[in-house]
Amino acid sequence: QVQLVESGGGLVQAGGSLRLSCAASGRTFGSYSMGWFRQAPGKEREFVATISWSGGNTYYADSVKGRFTISRDNAKNTVYLQMNSLQPKDTAVYYCAAPNTPLRFGINLRYDYWGQGTQVTVSS
Repeated sequence: QVQLVESGGGLVQAGGSLRLSCAASGRTFGSYSMGWFRQAPGKEREFVATISWSGGNTYYADSVKGRFTISRDNAKNTVYLQMNSLQPKDTAVYYCAAPNTPLRFGINLRYDYWGQGTQVTVSS
């Protein structure tokens, strides 16, 4: 059974930084792309970033491009989201997600497994 556990959220002032982590278990981590999503109060969940199984390819939502960096350590079964220059509009619950299909990457990838989320709050 695939399990995803996020950590690293918190309260930060505008302009600050946070690094989120997502620890995965239950299967061969290095064979699957991973993604980060977020959901702000009263809004639908939105895509943030994705990284291929090897880490060689990444893709970002326009709203975070240049400020956020997704990375992974396959030896630690962990994916990260480094968030810099945070703004109040980045306030949301952040989720990591994993697909059920190995060795596939793309912005339209279907995600079948989700973590419980970690809250990020950016104060102005």
